[in-house]
Amino acid sequence: MALEVKVANNLVDRLKEELARLEREFRVEIPQRILRAREMGDLTESGEYETAKDRQGFLHARIGFLRRRIAELSSIDLSRVPKDRVAFGSTVHLVDQETGEEKVYRLVAPEEVNTGGAEPDGTEGGRLPRDPDPGRRAPVRAGAPDHAPR
Repeated sequence: MALEVKVANNLVDRLKEELARLEREFRVEIPQRILRAREMGDLTESGEYETAKDRQGFLHARIGFLRRRIAELSSIDLSRVPKDRVAFGSTVHLVDQETGEEKVYRLVAPEEVNTGGAEPDGTEGGRLPRDPDPGRRAPVRAGAPDHAPR
């Protein structure tokens, strides 16, 4: 489970970096842009003012989302994730019953999804059924024929 903890920590670190960057823009750069636009005169016809206000609204929403997401991810204790069933952080081995081909999937947070195909560690993204019993065969749609967990 050490890999999953490291991946989760890296994700939280990346989100914290984005949060710091956006907070700086929100607190320093946007007020400066709004002030410059106000100094130009009539705000009703100022495209720069409207653009800055729109960006300010977007930043406010994104900062709130990032704060909540960091809190959610920081509260996950991966050592408490069940080892006998598929859950967040699990690595799942699927075998095509017809061809015997095996594929490996890792269940990750949405922010970690790589939509370009294989993940850097060779696993693929996909959706698995919710809470299957250990050893139970369960059909899975992963962009190919049905597969069953091994």
